[in-house]
Amino acid sequence: MLNLTTIAEICGKDAKTVKSWLSVLESSGLVYLLEPYCNNLNKRMVKTPKLYFLDTGLACWLLGWNTPQQLTSGVMWGHIFESFVFTEVLKSYYNDGIVRPPLYYYRDVDKNEIDLVIADGDYLHPAEIKTASGPTKSMINAFKLLENIPAKKVGTGVLICLTKERLPLTDNVWILPVQMI
Repeated sequence: MLNLTTIAEICGKDAKTVKSWLSVLESSGLVYLLEPYCNNLNKRMVKTPKLYFLDTGLACWLLGWNTPQQLTSGVMWGHIFESFVFTEVLKSYYNDGIVRPPLYYYRDVDKNEIDLVIADGDYLHPAEIKTASGPTKSMINAFKLLENIPAKKVGTGVLICLTKERLPLTDNVWILPVQMI
């Protein structure tokens, strides 16, 4: 999640300067600010955007990771993987000519989070992104939180991970191999 104050402290600049830098990075397509899904009825939802670095190859280079082994054994492997998956989903909307795709994330004050929520009319489709090759039902526990959002229904969800084949996880959630996105 984006914290302008922390970034400003690290850079030795004020938050206003960091915000202007981010707007340049966002305009140039290097970063994307994913807004949280929220409605005015629920005050328990977080309203801070999530920052995604859209070029994961450049991100790895900037971090000094030159081999796949450095990437997958690094502490940021999960974040880089999530960024890659998000970028691929985002590109699919851009390729269809949709400039402002209906993509969000969900997080409440209890730190329950859903990595990606795709809004489609009255439906919210949840997606969880994991580096695991052995997905479990516990990885999608937060999906049930969408049931509490008024006037919305929970649509088919996915758990995108490093598994080899597409399989059902529950009646309404599929395990989706990353190579299928």
